[in-house]
Amino acid sequence: QVQLIESGGGLVQTGGSVRLSCTASGGIFSRNTMAWFRQAPGKEREFVAAVTRMIGLTFYTDSVKGRFTISRDDAKSTVYLQMNGVKPEDSAVYYCAARGGGNSDKVKEYESWGQGTQVTVSS
Repeated sequence: QVQLIESGGGLVQTGGSVRLSCTASGGIFSRNTMAWFRQAPGKEREFVAAVTRMIGLTFYTDSVKGRFTISRDDAKSTVYLQMNGVKPEDSAVYYCAARGGGNSDKVKEYESWGQGTQVTVSS
């Protein structure tokens, strides 16, 4: 069964850190690109970061550059999102996603999705 399972969310104070994990099964991790998206209440789901498989290129939305780091451990079929210096506007449900093609920041171009993990940043 194809699955992406996120973990690591929770409540964190402004300026603090949290690490999200996403473990893949069912062959998903062979997909080229793994990414994190987020969705706040009443807002569209938005791209956060992505990492490619072969070269390990990383991509970030401007609002998280310098604060968040995406990485992948192929041996563990896991992708991580290290979030440092979090802000209240980072509060959202964070989703892991996978696609066979190269990097993309478009929701519709990702074939597989996890169930999401909530991150709440207190001010």
